[in-house]
Amino acid sequence: MATYNTEIQTGGGGWQRDEPLELSIKNRRSVVPADGRPAEGTTVSWSSDAGKGSVTFFDGGNNFQGTAQFPGEGPVAYRGQFRG
Repeated sequence: MATYNTEIQTGGGGWQRDEPLELSIKNRRSVVPADGRPAEGTTVSWSSDAGKGSVTFFDGGNNFQGTAQFPGEGPVAYRGQFRG
């Protein structure tokens, strides 16, 4: 599982700290390894009652950028940095 410290950016505001994002995705092969980061260029998208988002990883999987939308809110810019 990879854990990222995250930030969101609303329409007129600067970057604000958000809750950590935890990822672990495996099917026939690990998309997000249990003990590391996703490969550079990996894109992960999700959608559920808790919200939706799409992010792409860069800098060797250390960082991501994308968008997210949480219930009752508009879409926001979303970014994160690997923490472990």
